[in-house]
Amino acid sequence: MNNFDGRSILITGGTGSFGKRFVRYLLAKSDPMKIIIYSRDELKQYEMQQKFSEPCMRYFIGDVRDKERLKTAMQGVDYVVHAAALKQVPAAEYNPNECIKTNINGAQNVIDAAIACNVSRVIALSTDKAANPVNLYGATKLASDKLFVAANNISGAKGPRFSVVRYGNVVGSRGSVVPLYRKMIRDGVEKLPVTHAEMTRFWITLDEGVEFVVKNFDRMQGGEIFVPKIPSIRILDLVEAMSGSREHELIGIRPGEKLHELMVPEEMAHHTVEFDDHYVITPAIKFFDKNVNYLKNKAGEKGRPATDKFEYHSGRNPYFLSVKELKELDKVTE
Repeated sequence: MNNFDGRSILITGGTGSFGKRFVRYLLAKSDPMKIIIYSRDELKQYEMQQKFSEPCMRYFIGDVRDKERLKTAMQGVDYVVHAAALKQVPAAEYNPNECIKTNINGAQNVIDAAIACNVSRVIALSTDKAANPVNLYGATKLASDKLFVAANNISGAKGPRFSVVRYGNVVGSRGSVVPLYRKMIRDGVEKLPVTHAEMTRFWITLDEGVEFVVKNFDRMQGGEIFVPKIPSIRILDLVEAMSGSREHELIGIRPGEKLHELMVPEEMAHHTVEFDDHYVITPAIKFFDKNVNYLKNKAGEKGRPATDKFEYHSGRNPYFLSVKELKELDKVTE
């Protein structure tokens, strides 16, 4: 039986890039009882309904800042994917309190509603910017990650299980650099803007992100931060892959932007377990079951402790995409 057959799944921020791709996956690969899209933008919901109008689809207007509305939406729900967030780094720097209200207070509301409604499993989407954050967005997502890990302690042995999925830049997601570059190239811009010539980023496609989340519903015991093993890119390689030239215009690093990204800081090496295709950052606190063995997950996969001083860093990743691979990926994700 597929993990989602006959289940009710709620996605916060479900009209976003991840939500739409996740819904497409669920409809193609499983037979869910209900898929609930929970988001605050009525226009995006209307547009999504034109693509996804199957009988199992439900659309709830609501904000994660509204706990009571979340409780109403989560009645009878089995699984929750928490994808709602304010994600634009500069916008968060200029509007910090709004970012806090959604990314931190909203996370706690999701947790409280899931416990009140006795949801089975919750996975929250995080970001590489939450590891040793230097910007407010990353700091709010780190706080959110901590809330979801600690939620296992609050929910107790028989309550919902909460885990986190952390990954890097999603190719072609709304507001990311790839669609911006595509538009500029179509508009005839001669030199693409680059904030810093040495910048690197972790790189994952939407489909890979969705599949990773799906797998972790099977793997999760509660309290893990799941991190996929994915490639890095060099920004100038991306410029060349998309424009055919490395010609660029340096515009300077934006407020709160990093030169490289981390997904597992060195300080968390002693809490990290390595599996074949991913890492797991195990909780530093003890809760509901002190005997949980994170070296073997619920899917039966076995891991091993990470090496001393291990760090998962986009600039020191052993796997970088070549210009040729980036060109092929650009064609696939367009």
